[in-house]
Amino acid sequence: MKYSLLLAALVAMLGLTACEKTTVTPPAAAPVVIVPGPAGPAGATGDTGATGSTGSTVAVPGATGATGATGATGNDGATGSTGSTGSTGYTGATGATGATGAEGTKGDTGKTGGDTVVVVPAK
Repeated sequence: MKYSLLLAALVAMLGLTACEKTTVTPPAAAPVVIVPGPAGPAGATGDTGATGSTGSTVAVPGATGATGATGATGNDGATGSTGSTGSTGYTGATGATGATGAEGTKGDTGKTGGDTVVVVPAK
């Protein structure tokens, strides 16, 4: 019991001091008003600045990068359309006339009064 009363008083003191924070604000100073006078003469032109130094260069260039991998094979193209039919050719030249044929041998003289009968079938 002796410690519980002391502990309760300590917790109450910490709780009250934590909530009460006083902030002191100093009074604001009166603003100073500056009245400008007449402008003076222009100042002298400044000197030209020094030239900058040249950047450094690399004495030995770096190695060339590795060659890239071969690309994939492309797809087959579409089959082309059938071509147009060609025009008709020109008529050829007429051939030369052939040579006259050889004359045949003469046949035997025919006989008269024979018994031969020719029968023509009907259609």
